[in-house]
Amino acid sequence: MTGESTASGETLDDLRRAIDRIDDSILDLLNERAALGARIAAAKRASDDAGSYGGVVLRPGREMEILRRLLRRATGLFPKAVIIRMWREMFAALISLQGSMSMAVYMPARGAGYLELARDTYGSLTPASPWQTTAPVVRAVAEGEVSVGVLPLPRFEESNPWWPMLFFETANTPRIISRLPLCGPGPGRGDGVEAFAIGRMPVEPTGHDRSLVAIETTPDLSRGAVRTLVESSGLPLLEIMDSHTIGEERRQYLLEISEYVAADDARIAKLASDHQVGRAVVIGGYAVPFTTDELAPSAPSA
Repeated sequence: MTGESTASGETLDDLRRAIDRIDDSILDLLNERAALGARIAAAKRASDDAGSYGGVVLRPGREMEILRRLLRRATGLFPKAVIIRMWREMFAALISLQGSMSMAVYMPARGAGYLELARDTYGSLTPASPWQTTAPVVRAVAEGEVSVGVLPLPRFEESNPWWPMLFFETANTPRIISRLPLCGPGPGRGDGVEAFAIGRMPVEPTGHDRSLVAIETTPDLSRGAVRTLVESSGLPLLEIMDSHTIGEERRQYLLEISEYVAADDARIAKLASDHQVGRAVVIGGYAVPFTTDELAPSAPSA
């Protein structure tokens, strides 16, 4: 049967040999890319670029820019979500060549879904330490024990939120660097679960971004008043994600802003200057995950 011809006159053996040639080319290109990664690692070691980030320097913004470019190029039959999954695994393998890559993951119970999200994003073979509470995850990242931490998306008015632990401006304070999943959950992989990833590396703008800003206010300030203050500072508020009371004199709010905001943005200073606001700090940001439309098969050319 192997010599049987297809409609185009090729035999099945011909097609299989063509597949073998493509597989060989893919492997050769992966080896070439790995060699480039090794050169990048050497350059970083020479400049001590990875010295303070838990072993490696992740660049979530750069990775998302690569994935967006690839999806624009993906006009064939191959599923776009699978392309993202493959490249995420490749990113993890190549990053591991630059140093020790590891992660701490919030996992309150077996099968909660956060470990699956972490592995889908940062590699199935990347060492992961699970924690039943959130504080040890933040501490592991802050102390440089791991490269990245995966934490639950904040729930409004929860009793012991983790994000106030990021409300500092010291060199080792982690920042939110990604929102997970990047392209929607797969079957049996924590369907519906969302998370933030934190790390100690700078957040880079990509042109498709959200920012997280924490503010501290007087306790009597309503959510409506907070919204008015934020918008009057010029920041495009998308959502008040959470609020948290500290004692009787302070209240903290987690704000999601619909664009990239740098730590030294003048609008942050303007917001903090209001007499009802004690502090305003950018605690991270992320490139917007891929939408259903972006993952849909490309329309065939006319």
